[in-house]
Amino acid sequence: MSKQVALLQGNEACALGAIYAGCDFFGGYPITPSTEVAEEMALMLPRSGGKFIQMEDEIAGIGTVLGAAAAGAKAMTATSGPGFSLMMELLGYGCMAELPCVIVNVQRGGPSTGLPTKGAQADMLQARWGTHGDHQAIALCPSSIEECFTQTVKCFNLAERFRMPVLLMMDEFIGHMREKMTIPQPGELETYTHPRPKVKPAEYRHFGEGTGVGGAYAAMGSGYRFNITGLTHDPKGFPTNRADETKWKMDRLRAKVADHLPELTEVEREFMDDAEIVIFSYGAAARTAQQAVREARAQGVKAGLLRPTVVWPFPDQVVTEALRQARAMVVAELNQGQMILEVERANRTHTRVLPALRYDGEMITPAEVMNVIAEAAR
Repeated sequence: MSKQVALLQGNEACALGAIYAGCDFFGGYPITPSTEVAEEMALMLPRSGGKFIQMEDEIAGIGTVLGAAAAGAKAMTATSGPGFSLMMELLGYGCMAELPCVIVNVQRGGPSTGLPTKGAQADMLQARWGTHGDHQAIALCPSSIEECFTQTVKCFNLAERFRMPVLLMMDEFIGHMREKMTIPQPGELETYTHPRPKVKPAEYRHFGEGTGVGGAYAAMGSGYRFNITGLTHDPKGFPTNRADETKWKMDRLRAKVADHLPELTEVEREFMDDAEIVIFSYGAAARTAQQAVREARAQGVKAGLLRPTVVWPFPDQVVTEALRQARAMVVAELNQGQMILEVERANRTHTRVLPALRYDGEMITPAEVMNVIAEAAR
């Protein structure tokens, strides 16, 4: 079969990736600059036997997604900053109830209504800490149109495997940029669906042993009896305030991510073998950072690039090791300084950490990053 090559926006590639992953439900509300994701899903889902529903707002949108996930669907929604804020309470519900789904945030300038048609990376800390209470987060960040496709597939795989909401942190630049990409053939990329329980219904515990990462769990209406609630609950899903059961539940949620950090650490490296000035960047900003690193190399500066494709959990060990070998690290991002706080937290050697920031709705330029590289090299 000949390969299909297409000129796609990032938002379109994201929707195609969702269909490839087996998404069969989309619930949401259109909001700039993510609207094309919903538009494409509205066209494609009926053709593949799925369901699309446009709700009255983003709160209802994520509510339908969590309900569909509980019923066994591979479900997703897409939004931008203001809608993402509205989703925070139910994002926490999805974490507590352990409901696998994908939430796409095509970031724009904020706060409040902000810059609907301009890009930013200003929701990165919100992705980790936006909902209340102790919880974990898995978030991916694409830097190309191809990655909008492949990382959407990966988000679904991770949601199914880790049994939790997974975030795709895009931005307006990537969402609306067009690039040529080759559409993967069926079976070319791994797709994962969690196993269903094989025990007798009377023996089933929805949050019991064997239902965690990679484990089997049932869909509502499939013949297994269990309860789903946002309250702290026991292995059957029924509310509890017992100290031992509360600790068990919270430890279970933490261990999902904390015990699988090697699997969840993905960082692309370029020119890192002898790098003295390391550029840490992600998403759209990483494209500029990569160009700046190559220009610095051409000028004799030993610069290297670290680009995390999984931004949460933060790749502490990788960053700490890079800081240990470097004279300085430059953090290039489209905000007033968010992931740089994580870099500084991971700094065990007092290596200089310098910001290269832009937050006016325009893309940071290679020259702007080069200026900070030059400062770091002094």
